[in-house]
Amino acid sequence: MRNHEIAKEVTVRMNKVVGQLQGIQKMVEEDRYCVDILIQLSSVAGALSRIEDLVMRQHLEHCVAEAMASGREKEKEEKINEVMEVVSRFRRR
Repeated sequence: MRNHEIAKEVTVRMNKVVGQLQGIQKMVEEDRYCVDILIQLSSVAGALSRIEDLVMRQHLEHCVAEAMASGREKEKEEKINEVMEVVSRFRRR
């Protein structure tokens, strides 16, 4: 990632997710109520979605924008295809 502030923020958020997952693992081991576990899993999924948004924005603002401004048609086409593939993967979930 080119923007070190964003990379730092992603790292902080990922560390929080790791902590949440460890907490969920403990909940499972302690045989906690299923709905409580599901709520925590939903929280992790939301946190991961916000991290995805940060990374996607970083990619669009830097990598894709640079390719579009480069004037090189092959590079533009590659970035467009790359973004379309990522969007397609997100829709399959």
